[in-house]
Amino acid sequence: MTSLETIVAPAGGPADAELSNAAGSEHRAPARRRVARGSWAWLGLTPFAVYVLIFLALPTVLAIGSGLFDADGAFTFDNLAALGDPVILQTFWNSTWLSLLTAVIGAVLGALVCYAMLGLHENSGVRTMVDAASGVLAQFGGVMLAFAFIATIGTQGVLTQAVLGATGINLADGGWLYALPGLILPYIYFQVPLMVITFMPALSALKPQWAEANLTLGGTRLSFWTTIGIPVLAPSFLASLLLLFANAFSSYATAAALASQGSQIVPLGIRTSLTSETVLGRENLAGALALGMIVIVGIVMWAYSVVQSRAARWQS
Repeated sequence: MTSLETIVAPAGGPADAELSNAAGSEHRAPARRRVARGSWAWLGLTPFAVYVLIFLALPTVLAIGSGLFDADGAFTFDNLAALGDPVILQTFWNSTWLSLLTAVIGAVLGALVCYAMLGLHENSGVRTMVDAASGVLAQFGGVMLAFAFIATIGTQGVLTQAVLGATGINLADGGWLYALPGLILPYIYFQVPLMVITFMPALSALKPQWAEANLTLGGTRLSFWTTIGIPVLAPSFLASLLLLFANAFSSYATAAALASQGSQIVPLGIRTSLTSETVLGRENLAGALALGMIVIVGIVMWAYSVVQSRAARWQS
């Protein structure tokens, strides 16, 4: 007589082993697919990696190398010692105060624009237009921006001639636009939209429940900003300010188009070192200047990442 044991295989028997193998193969198949996908996923990063290697890593290595070696390829600290020259120190100071001034003005004006847009719906026409314009104007630099200012308030600019004819006041008196102070307005021109792009997400992330809780506890709009809004937004504002500083400190094309003579700021000093024929014995000074810029911008961007990570805690 056939018993139950002869119909159903005992535990650990052939049938159980087949079921175990089938289940194991089902689990291994997705794992193999994940491994296969992972092995090809890195190809998506290849264009970005090549871009970083060519336009960031390689120039950094060349700047460091040229700053530490002379024209004959011998190791030297003479180029770095030149960074202590009073003229070069003044150049770094010019870049620092120009970047800091335009960053502060751009941050304040940009924050006010963001605050003005806070009352608008995200899909409103005005806000969409401001967002689109900010994305374009933040990148509107170089020769185009320099020409726009020269054609407007230059010596023969449209606005200069109009004001001169109407009031007798020469807006371009002294040629200030082509000197270091002339870089302030063009830099602010692209700093403000950059601030709008970077600071608006943080301002939009303020939760309405915080304002409601403030009103429920008897607070006012002023108390909301002094006790909640400003303290919460301070890290994001500081991070945006640091980004604007780094943006202005490393800008070259606009300054090169406006100030064609001299080396008032570090990027123009690098240009002079590369093109001038009067720097005998310091041919690699450009590498030392570039190294100094890399150090300063690197410190600023490190501080930006630290502050931004702190600001991201409440935005997530």
